[in-house]
Amino acid sequence: MNTPRILSIQSHVVCGYVGNKSSVFPLHLHGFQVDAINSVQLSNHTQYKHVKGQILKAQDVTDLYDALKENNVNFYDYVTTGYVGDPSFLETLARTVTDLRTKNPDIKYVCDPVMGDNGHFYVPEELLQVYQKSIVPIADVLLPNQFEAEKLSGMPISSEDDGWKVCDHLHSQGKAETVVITSGEIGDNPTQIVSLGSFNRGQTKVKVCIPRIPSSFTGSGDVFAASFLIWSHKYPTNPVKIMSNTVNTTYAVLNRTYDSFKDVENPSSYEKELKLIQSKKDLEDPPEVVQAVLVAGSS
Repeated sequence: MNTPRILSIQSHVVCGYVGNKSSVFPLHLHGFQVDAINSVQLSNHTQYKHVKGQILKAQDVTDLYDALKENNVNFYDYVTTGYVGDPSFLETLARTVTDLRTKNPDIKYVCDPVMGDNGHFYVPEELLQVYQKSIVPIADVLLPNQFEAEKLSGMPISSEDDGWKVCDHLHSQGKAETVVITSGEIGDNPTQIVSLGSFNRGQTKVKVCIPRIPSSFTGSGDVFAASFLIWSHKYPTNPVKIMSNTVNTTYAVLNRTYDSFKDVENPSSYEKELKLIQSKKDLEDPPEVVQAVLVAGSS
């Protein structure tokens, strides 16, 4: 069996686990060959008091990709993107994905449209238009959280039905076979968050209710995206299995992280870093804490 190749274009931090630091390790554990382009290189994530580093410019990613192309090593099975902080960089990514498809028409583009959460943008708001115009139409898989899904669609989500309508809208805007609202406060149960997965352009719908962990985490969406790619590659025709394993993998990492600092008064950003390496066994074989439910279609 061929080793699947991934081009992963995300952020990088020296200390901690977000972006490529959260994604590459689980992908390697499952036998994927990952080539990483770091959209930014920072000392640490932005919840720390001090942050320094460099931001990759659009021309920089063009130069890197051009050399891969000139060396004839630009054949990938997947391309995945996460945090991007510059509109011109995002436009360049769209052109890069389009060019990658000339090399391999079957390449799958998995997009985590990182823009914000909890009602707030943490990237320049002008990125929204670029995502809507240039990225959503070409992505095979879209993995927004509730805030990002609402912004991309221009539609509020206050119920499960609203969530499915947003998924249907995002399907209609391009070629996405799969749209997952990775996490949201959907419904009236304050003890849980909900993940909604719309597969086969909306013909198959899967829901997961997730016990709420009483803390916030940085990098959890990156673990979710990597896990989703892993399990969808291994179980391409089983949406319930994909969603169950993805959520259980992510939950295991977050729960172990929470257990490590829950008794600490005012834990620091460093103490709240994801316990990714310590979760190696769970990344490989996640414990079954939740079970996805088929809402519509067949699995």
